[in-house]
Amino acid sequence: MIFSPLCNIISRKFSRLLFWIALTLVLSTHDLYAEQFKATGTLDVYFSPNGGATEAIIKEIDLAKKEILIQAYSFTSKPIAKALVGARKRGIKIEAVLDKSQRKEKYTSADFVAHAGISTYIDSSHAIAHNKIIIIDRNTLITGSFNFTKAAEEKNAENMLIIKGNRSLVDRYISNFEEHKKHAEGYLGK
Repeated sequence: MIFSPLCNIISRKFSRLLFWIALTLVLSTHDLYAEQFKATGTLDVYFSPNGGATEAIIKEIDLAKKEILIQAYSFTSKPIAKALVGARKRGIKIEAVLDKSQRKEKYTSADFVAHAGISTYIDSSHAIAHNKIIIIDRNTLITGSFNFTKAAEEKNAENMLIIKGNRSLVDRYISNFEEHKKHAEGYLGK
């Protein structure tokens, strides 16, 4: 009988000790991780519906000097597709890794950009290739929940960030892009 309350006291003290050790480890790891991605550069945020995200994307595409990398789940925005084609005509290297649904869906921009000579790949190695990113000139990162669609701009509640000048963060996204491109299949359009 005396042993049971003593075990409970020891167990509670041990649990508290384990909690504090775990919390210390988590916080120290968080500090190391946060240090790796210090807030550098600039950050702009957009919300929809009707928050100007599509317009902001087009503006950034129009500023591109060398390269645009895209990963998209849903890509049906005609204005964004036209801006990409315009960038391609200016000599900008563009690569797009899209979800497998883009191969089957009607009215996708995958065919439009593929036929315009933009290197297009289909990532069908996952249930959904749900990334929504654009990387411009290895300096500007566009990401968030915002799909590159008319509905995302006009009907959905979405968010989008444009991050410029955070090289270590952009490099992580480029690495992820390259990883998905490796297992994606080239797509020439229908």
